[in-house]
Amino acid sequence: MFTREEGRALQPTRTLREFFKKGDVVLLLLCILASLMGLVLIYSGTRYMDALHSFPQKQAMFLCMGVAAYVWVSFIDIEYLMEKWWWVFLLLGLFVIALIYPFGEGGDSGNKSWVYLPIPGFPGFQPGEIAKLAYIVVLAWMINKERPKGLGRFSSIVKYVVLTGVFSGSLAVLSGDWGMVVVYLFIFVVMAWVAGVSKWWFLGVGTPMVGGVVFLWHFILPRTKYWDDYRIMRFRVVVEHWKGNNLDPRGHGWQQNQSLAAIGSGQITGMGYLNGTRTHSPSRETLPARHTDNIFAVCGEEFGMIGCCAVLLVLLLIILRCVWVSRRARSHMSAYIAMGIAGMLMIQTMINVAMTLYIGPVIGLTLPFISYGGSSTLTLFIAMGLVSGIKMRPLPSWLKDRSQL
Repeated sequence: MFTREEGRALQPTRTLREFFKKGDVVLLLLCILASLMGLVLIYSGTRYMDALHSFPQKQAMFLCMGVAAYVWVSFIDIEYLMEKWWWVFLLLGLFVIALIYPFGEGGDSGNKSWVYLPIPGFPGFQPGEIAKLAYIVVLAWMINKERPKGLGRFSSIVKYVVLTGVFSGSLAVLSGDWGMVVVYLFIFVVMAWVAGVSKWWFLGVGTPMVGGVVFLWHFILPRTKYWDDYRIMRFRVVVEHWKGNNLDPRGHGWQQNQSLAAIGSGQITGMGYLNGTRTHSPSRETLPARHTDNIFAVCGEEFGMIGCCAVLLVLLLIILRCVWVSRRARSHMSAYIAMGIAGMLMIQTMINVAMTLYIGPVIGLTLPFISYGGSSTLTLFIAMGLVSGIKMRPLPSWLKDRSQL
């Protein structure tokens, strides 16, 4: 059972007035604005697809649930909970990933990134999305615990790497979702860098890894059966595109060719809302995944470069707001959590836009707040609620002057 203090951390009894006074209302408004932008694009992208007619209504419901979750989580003192119950968050994150083994399902990509429990009416969800938050808070707790001993000690580095390897490795093995693995690795780099881990550790580990990947790509993989595997082909078509070639344009390169053509047809100002030719085609193949992975292409076709810049600007403001909260956090651990969430948003945005512009491989990452998805939307608003909660926690007396910065 929880103590009185733990109960107060979990059960917000304070009024909405206190939230509007101390919580991060600016961040909430930015998240709502981004989600409304996404809702507009989702409606356009699914308008002529009978099977997806209900998606805008569902996304609106997820948005309302997300706002409620944001406010509730803002009252939770995550730092206090982690001091007492860090192992619960660790086990919960790994348990959610483990559900992929018996209940994981996927689409044509082969990734088992969705879990459908055998419960009537229970919606499917993405374990990788939920486990991200558990990973961020546990890694922040671990880094904070290692500070007195020295963050650059070999034993400390091993602990961070093992935690990251367990989360990302189990996700890769069970689901094959390498896109989410990249997100976890980037979050680790951001949080470790912010914590003060020496750059020599990154160079010492990163350089051999990059060299190994280059060696495998040029000398090993072309001589194996895996060279034509769909995962490798996703990278091959992009590399050939960089060289000016169009490898497998009607196969593995089809989605990105279509998204690039949609963005190009929008030019500066776009073709107008609800006027996109590829966006409104009843055939899914004309612009695949237009409400999820390729929603940025919908924006480019109908609102042009101006619309794309507006979407990216709002997402950038959300990321910068997380960084701002991190710099004013009451403790190192809270700062790590806020920066980890900022890193999560940054890498997902970069990869999704790169996929759409055909400068990065298709690895199944959606655009934060913009793409359709229940588990993604709720996870993002909960993450933002954690950032808002960090802002609500008062600074210690000896750091009061920092609040004026």
